[in-house]
Amino acid sequence: MRKKVVFLAVLLLAGLLVSFSGRSVSMAQHNPDQGWIYGSIYDTQGQPVTGVQVQLISQADQTPRQLATTLSQDNGSFALEIPEKLPNEAALSFDRAHFDLSRRTLSDQEIQTLQSQQSLTLPVIELARETTPAFWIAAAIFAGMLILIATGFLHNTLASLVGIAAVFAVSYLGSALSEDLYIFSFQRALQYIDWNVIFLIMGMMMVIAVVENTGVFHWLAYFAYRISGGRMWVLLPVLMLITGVSSAFLDNVTTMLLMTPFTVQMAIALGISPLALLIPEVFASNVIGVSTLIGTPTNILIGSYAEISFNDFLVNLTPGVLLSFTGLTIYSWLMYRDELNEAKTGSPVLLERLAERGQITNPEALKKAGWVGLGMLVLFVFGESIHLLPSVTALMGATTLLVWLKPDVEEMIDAVDWTTLVFFMSLFMVVGAIQEVGLISLIASWIGDLVGTNLALAMIVLTTMSAVLSMIVANIPFTAAMLPVVGFLTANIPAAEGKVLFYCLSVGAAMGGNGSLIGASANMITAGISERAGYKITYNYFLKKGFPALVITVGLALGWLFIRFH
Repeated sequence: MRKKVVFLAVLLLAGLLVSFSGRSVSMAQHNPDQGWIYGSIYDTQGQPVTGVQVQLISQADQTPRQLATTLSQDNGSFALEIPEKLPNEAALSFDRAHFDLSRRTLSDQEIQTLQSQQSLTLPVIELARETTPAFWIAAAIFAGMLILIATGFLHNTLASLVGIAAVFAVSYLGSALSEDLYIFSFQRALQYIDWNVIFLIMGMMMVIAVVENTGVFHWLAYFAYRISGGRMWVLLPVLMLITGVSSAFLDNVTTMLLMTPFTVQMAIALGISPLALLIPEVFASNVIGVSTLIGTPTNILIGSYAEISFNDFLVNLTPGVLLSFTGLTIYSWLMYRDELNEAKTGSPVLLERLAERGQITNPEALKKAGWVGLGMLVLFVFGESIHLLPSVTALMGATTLLVWLKPDVEEMIDAVDWTTLVFFMSLFMVVGAIQEVGLISLIASWIGDLVGTNLALAMIVLTTMSAVLSMIVANIPFTAAMLPVVGFLTANIPAAEGKVLFYCLSVGAAMGGNGSLIGASANMITAGISERAGYKITYNYFLKKGFPALVITVGLALGWLFIRFH
């Protein structure tokens, strides 16, 4: 317990450290008697470059002499104070790891302007990427991490930790042998962690821990069977809808953890294979979760990076999600109709068993959780107007619930999945490594050349690619790697307003997870519980059932996005 509290304290301190270290240095306190050189530095894709060492060098002497130096800020800007005595010949050099060293000689007119104590604003400085051995090593480490995750050879968290450990080993030990092996520093790696995502997940885990202990999910199972009257053509869509709606407000992994055990018991009592209910449920979880910011881990990543609010997801994606769910429901019934038709319907024994287990065990806690949840939902929807981050809403909601209910704090801390949080943090840093060396820029440039300025083509390519690759690569690391790529495309395609390409990534990455067993964490969680109950879900079985579901749901959702943004 103490270790977990210490870990939480480290999270808070690290977030504060990065917050302060990431702030731009104030340039407001200028000496009016001195001249300044202002400028901005961008890469060849028009993205600002931070951490560039800008040096003013004297060229009047035989040996170049440094006169002044500064670093570019997060937005690529820099301000360089000029010394009192500026020689008649001077140049600016721009140096940063993974970029070609660049030098700009100041003209006679620019020298005269600065010598007269006036400030000088330069045109945009463009730096070209440099492909060093560090580029290939970082790419190989990232690919190796994905292989470890996809094959299940190592746990996801351990695989990402191995990845970032390898990056640091190369950066610190390898760079002692050659500067070309340097990737980035530990301080720079911390700046790639999205703390908004980390604290949003942590807060929601605490809220979910309270809700799941009230017995509400067992009550929902009883409710579903009772209103269906045991008729499978009603029970199947009701279970799918309960799972999907739960996934829109909880995360889909937690939803399947709660839904899978009693679904297995219900199916056995009905005399059918649990897979006939579990597979459609997990499909629905991955589909309907797309409609909200907190419904899938990929949406949390996308919303934080692109500043897309809870309300934005709800408005822009829900109609497409409803279309996809309708198509998915029809497909699921056709896929399993023979097995479902053999179910022992109207079983009084099953109804009695579900009624016995489907009791709300803590109604007072559920009532309070409902009020807090309603308040959080209002803040998720309207908090953007007061610049309230989702992570702050989640932490306020979790804290309010804990103070109101006064549960065992140790149990609540234990309920937080620290393994998942470590996975996200180490994953952010590994993705930051390939972004640092320029691999993300290379991918963005390739896709940009492929689609040009054609928004329709970009939407099709991005959605299709995201869906297909999410079958092969776990969708969380894939989404994290693609965010800067989509940001580049959005900035360079004139008609891509409304952040439509980020919605395409959301649809492809989340619904594409239905294509294979390793495509989404919820799939693997469901398969694990089902196998322990004696019903194994193989990779080939899931692929056979899931790929058509992917095609149907992604196709319908993409169709809606064309209607919405054209």
